[in-house]
Amino acid sequence: MGKGDTRPIGFFDSGVGGTSIWKEVRELLPNEHTIYLADSANAPYGSKGKERILELSHKNTQLLLKMNCKLIVVACNTATTNAIDELRTHYDIPFIGIEPAIKPAALKTQTNAIGILATEGTLSSSLFHKTSHLFASEIQVVEQVGHGLVPLIEKGQIQSAEMKTLLQQYLQPMLAAQIDHLVLGCSHYPYLIPVLRAMLPENVAIIDSGAAVARQTRAILEKESLLNNSETRGTQQFYTNGDPKVLQELLNADYAVENLDF
Repeated sequence: MGKGDTRPIGFFDSGVGGTSIWKEVRELLPNEHTIYLADSANAPYGSKGKERILELSHKNTQLLLKMNCKLIVVACNTATTNAIDELRTHYDIPFIGIEPAIKPAALKTQTNAIGILATEGTLSSSLFHKTSHLFASEIQVVEQVGHGLVPLIEKGQIQSAEMKTLLQQYLQPMLAAQIDHLVLGCSHYPYLIPVLRAMLPENVAIIDSGAAVARQTRAILEKESLLNNSETRGTQQFYTNGDPKVLQELLNADYAVENLDF
């Protein structure tokens, strides 16, 4: 068997959060080469208007294409819900997006109430409303914008008192509604799972999109004959236009992070 397509998979996010998606893809497809762009200088995307999100998404895509990527994972909920349709029509390359996992939560709920913690850009998008209406019109959905969470994660302040205060405030209406599933609608938020777990009752399941995105990435690579069939582990490149330290810490210093002005 030949080596297949050895070009890298590209990832971009408004900072470090998309590494939660990258880790799932890396685990499922260890032989693939990857390039990750952390657009921390422009984080968070969730508070920006659609035009600016489109502009940033095009900028990141063009850089990854210059780096010869064969497929791009839009590892950001806000960029997916606001820009992926345009990216797909504009560039001749497969794009994998992420959106809040409303469907599994809506299908599995026993209390008929689920919570969604996401950015303003995701919750106000037409794609989110369409998905929510399709799968969750018969149940109570408690939506909460995670104001201030992404900047704290970008500063490495996951366990800070400020973070815990914000999360308690955001979870209160959800717990009052007796949710039994909490959907994380931002790729930064899986890094909050240990903090959330300590605050939530045991019966509340926390759902994020990472594993589903990894499976979809593999399916598209197979379908488009883009899989890397090499038996050696892939190389991983990380670039940030912000402080490399936070990204380095989240990657447990296993990989080098380069500073790049983009």
